Order: sequence, then C-alpha cells, then structure tokens
Amino acid sequence: MPKMKTNRSAAKRFKVTATGKILHKKSGKRHLLRKKSAKAKRALGKYKELFKGYYHHVATVIADKF
Repeated sequence: MPKMKTNRSAAKRFKVTATGKILHKKSGKRHLLRKKSAKAKRALGKYKELFKGYYHHVATVIADKF
C-alpha cells in the first residue's frame, strides 16, 4: 500500500505541538476590525486547540506532521 500524501494546504493551516495537540488560528481577523476592541483583536491573533471531534480527520490529512 502506498503512503498517503499530505494535503499541503491543510498542513500550512495547522500546527502540531510536542505533546501532540493540534492548533489552528482563529477566524475573524481579516476585515471589519474597526468595530472590534484591541483586546478582541489580540485574542484573535493567538492559536487555539482544535476541537477533539476533528482530531482524527485533520490528523489523517496532515500525516507528515506526526
């Protein structure tokens, strides 16, 4: 059986920590920023842990990061 290819677009969207957690950037930082507070904009810039229900699907797509 051949190896599964990594989806390169997905690999660029997710980070895997040393402990195996999958992180992703938050949405909402592209436009309509004038109505958001500075605190909200700072929070949107940080990474967030992926919802556990999506782990299996994302892990198969970004196989080379594990």
